[in-house]
Order: sequence, then C-alpha cells, then structure tokens
Amino acid sequence: MLPYNLEKIISRIGEIESRFSQRVSSLEERTIRGDDNYAASQDTFDDLIKEYAQKYQIDHRLAKRLIEAESNFDPDAVSPRGAMGLMQLMPQTCQDLGIKDPFDERENLEGGMRYLRGLLNQFGSLPLALAAYNAGPSRVKEYGDIPPFPETQEFVKKVIGG
Repeated sequence: MLPYNLEKIISRIGEIESRFSQRVSSLEERTIRGDDNYAASQDTFDDLIKEYAQKYQIDHRLAKRLIEAESNFDPDAVSPRGAMGLMQLMPQTCQDLGIKDPFDERENLEGGMRYLRGLLNQFGSLPLALAAYNAGPSRVKEYGDIPPFPETQEFVKKVIGG
C-alpha cells in the first residue's frame, strides 16, 4: 500500500495525462479535417465569456474581441513567446493568478478577465489596460502611454475598434 500523498500524486498524474491525450486528439482531429480556423466555434465559449465578463465588470463584446485578437478562440493556442490558451496568458501571469491549467477554458477565461480588470483598475484607461495586457504593465509605465511597438499599437486598435 502506497502512502496517501503518493496515491494523490499518481492520481493527479493520471488526470493530467488523460487531459493531455484528449487535447492531442482534438488537435489531431482538427488537423485531419483541415479546421485551422477555430473561430467558427467561438459560440462554444459565449456563456463562459459572459459569466466572467459580468463577474469582473467587463463588456463581454470587448472580451470576445480580445480573445479573438489573442487566440482566435483556440483554447489550445500557444504563442511563440509562450502565452497560452484563449486569453494567451504568460506563464508568470498564470503563476501570479494561481492558474494551474491555462488550457482549461474556465480557468483561462476567469484568470484573463481578472487580469484585465486589474489592469483597468491600475491604468484607469481601456487603451492603456489593453496595451499592458499585450506588452506588459512595465512597458506601459516605462513609456507613460501605449508603447511604440507595432504589435501593441495594432492590438489596441483591433480590440477597441472591433
């Protein structure tokens, strides 16, 4: 008989392996079908987006534009810089927010909305909060405005302009 803690660890490893296998299967199915445009299933997340947007007092349409700009509604998206999931959260942000699985839609959406709400409170301006979401709060503080990075400038325009 194994010690209780070891049993819990082994059980958790099994859960993670199972979840990973399901994600790989989902990605393989989309690849086989040629379904590169995951946005077609964005309605899948509407209820969750509305739930967390309301909880953190964010317009759900803004949240959807942000998610579209970040991941095109792909919950398995990983950027070249390591941002993960629907709201493209960086590993350090996940750690700061206590997110254990950034590919879990609920966890990612709640964490992303909570992070955005914090940035809105911190900067007091939607454009600056979005710039901080994209480039990092330190960059917005450094420049005292939207940083002059083309990616960040376009991101802010895309999310606000819809």
